[in-house]
Amino acid sequence: MKLYLISQKVNNNYDTFDRFVVCAENEEKAKLVHELDNYPFGTWVRNVDDITVEYIGEARDGMEEGEILGSFNAG
Repeated sequence: MKLYLISQKVNNNYDTFDRFVVCAENEEKAKLVHELDNYPFGTWVRNVDDITVEYIGEARDGMEEGEILGSFNAG
């Protein structure tokens, strides 16, 4: 498993997420760790093509796939 920083710049108003640190097998799976946004006022993005992925490093042994930390811009 690897650690990735996933981010987006499409939905950047108040009460939105702009990035997450996630644990995933690869970049494509990293994009899907956090659900795409289906809320009317949006807190993330609706399209995986709007997500940027940056490799951070290797996860420790036994770490499960998922979100580790998120950045939320409260309004």
